[in-house]
Amino acid sequence: MKRTVIQMLRNAVTNYPDSQYVLEKDDSGYVGKKYAQVQKEAECFAISLLINNFTKGDRVALLSEGRSSWVVSEYGILMSGGVCVPLSIKLIPEEILFRINHSGAKAVLVSKNTYEKVLSIVDKIEIPEFKLIYFDSDLAQAKEKCQTQNPNFVERIVSYNAMVSEGMSNYLKHSIKLAEIEKNIDENDEITISYTSGTTGNPKGIMLTHLNYYANSRDAMDYFNVAHNSRLLIILPLDHSFAHTVGIYASLWRGIGIYFVDARGGGAATLKNIPINMKEANAHFMLTVPALSGNFMKKIQDGIEAKGGFAKWLFYKGLNSRIAMIGDGYETIPQSTKFWNWTAWKITNALVFSKVRTIFGDSLEFCVGGGALLDVKQQRFFNAIGIPIYQGYGLTEATPIISANTPQFHKFGSSGGIIPTIQLRIADENGKSLPQGVKGEIVIRGENVMKGYYRNPEATAKTVKEGELFTGDLGWVDNDNFLIVVGREKALLISQDGEKYSPEEIEEAIMTTSELVSQAMVYNDHQKYTVAVITLEEAKVSKFVKDHKISDPKVLIEEIKKSMMQFKTEPEFAGKFPEQWIPSSFRIAPELFTEQNFMINSTMKMVRYKITEAYKPLIDEMYAVNGKNEICESNLRVITKYIK
Repeated sequence: MKRTVIQMLRNAVTNYPDSQYVLEKDDSGYVGKKYAQVQKEAECFAISLLINNFTKGDRVALLSEGRSSWVVSEYGILMSGGVCVPLSIKLIPEEILFRINHSGAKAVLVSKNTYEKVLSIVDKIEIPEFKLIYFDSDLAQAKEKCQTQNPNFVERIVSYNAMVSEGMSNYLKHSIKLAEIEKNIDENDEITISYTSGTTGNPKGIMLTHLNYYANSRDAMDYFNVAHNSRLLIILPLDHSFAHTVGIYASLWRGIGIYFVDARGGGAATLKNIPINMKEANAHFMLTVPALSGNFMKKIQDGIEAKGGFAKWLFYKGLNSRIAMIGDGYETIPQSTKFWNWTAWKITNALVFSKVRTIFGDSLEFCVGGGALLDVKQQRFFNAIGIPIYQGYGLTEATPIISANTPQFHKFGSSGGIIPTIQLRIADENGKSLPQGVKGEIVIRGENVMKGYYRNPEATAKTVKEGELFTGDLGWVDNDNFLIVVGREKALLISQDGEKYSPEEIEEAIMTTSELVSQAMVYNDHQKYTVAVITLEEAKVSKFVKDHKISDPKVLIEEIKKSMMQFKTEPEFAGKFPEQWIPSSFRIAPELFTEQNFMINSTMKMVRYKITEAYKPLIDEMYAVNGKNEICESNLRVITKYIK
């Protein structure tokens, strides 16, 4: 078998001729397309791309919520020999512009919900004859809006449906050419370029190949042993590599039907539709994120609290009994513990948990947590009520799955067992292997390792060395062969829902514009908001206090905050950074980050995990109740010396 995504689709059409592949909500309910329909429509779109002078290696961006036409058009791009550039709907226009220009994308496919973002930047797109391909049916209104804002671009807006029709009309004429292109596609050809960090400076466009997706999607299905013809509800955005691998491509191995959350009304409507769509899809498993499962957990608990009395007592009695019976999911629990807790759990399961589970449909067996770290509390809670969520570990550079907890092999607090086809070792700072149980950098080798960073050979050479991927993540393998991930060496901010962003530019903006801040480490590790640990320009702070006759420490803290946020009003940085990545709070470190305290390395770069370890109490404080208030004991303690 040729190890390409296109051949995987061909095989799925043969193996699952009557199975629905992608299902999308309209006014009548969920409407699906079978595997053969997806293949035919993709071929038609590919032919239209060829007619419109798209050739092998051309990049095409996709900017849309999850929908059937994303999947179909992606296959069409690949069939034409092209490369997909999946983009997040959360990107601001400047970030979209950077990714389009850097990738050299000749076109972008957009929906009604994302159209205006692209329309606002078309004048700055550097690619000649750049096209905008519109998914939805209200093309006339879209063109009318463009006529008002940018009349010169109207003719370059084309309908996706019209392109599919064009391909269908010319199918016989071009089908042989399409077959020739497919014949010459190599398993090592890149098929996606996924951007995972900042807007400028050091772009990270991760190139993943046919073989990368072939291997990782196959391994995911084998490792989880997913049943054939299962139903999957995807909540993660499709630009996410996890959704790509486990959703779009892994489904091909088992004839899985993919249900998309109804996103027709935009972001707010999408969130409201999730619980409705869960029941309608009646999925066997879901891809989710901790922020969403945490919200479900809170709503369940709030509902129980509102009932109060016996219902509340019974719920928590049964919950705690089941948690005691399960332990960490892997350990052997004494029979006596199971015996004494069995009755309470059995009664609660029959009277309460069974009703709670109907929120998620009648068939849900488990969820897979992706994009962000799932805390142990959530893992225990959902496992106890009968809807386990299995945490895994991976990164886009690994396509992305490296390890995972599964129904057969899991331990709460771990990132699961290592995928059998992947070689994993833990390395010290010099790249030498460490013994089992010792913390170091996670390093892997396998067919899932990326081809490299697009147009960035220097970054590629630092990350992939002799076929090994140095992840930049810290962890160890315990005595039961579970991977424990404990931190990140990489300078990436990660939000609660798994969105990623490079902090260097924000840090640079703070340090460049602030008179009083010397150093800043911006931090977000799966949290609701971003924070910072800063150090001060001591001499300048002392002078500032003297010049402004400041005698109140609280006033000085407010002035430091103003200085730290000065970049937001500077022309160079104003509006450049999404608000979620700008620090919502800060704590002042008592000393500078230096080589002597190991917080700066020999190349004068911050050693983030050292700073994080040293100031963990300050970071934890910022995420506690009232943590956003900078007028706090820890900050007052540091600045008291400046007040005479």
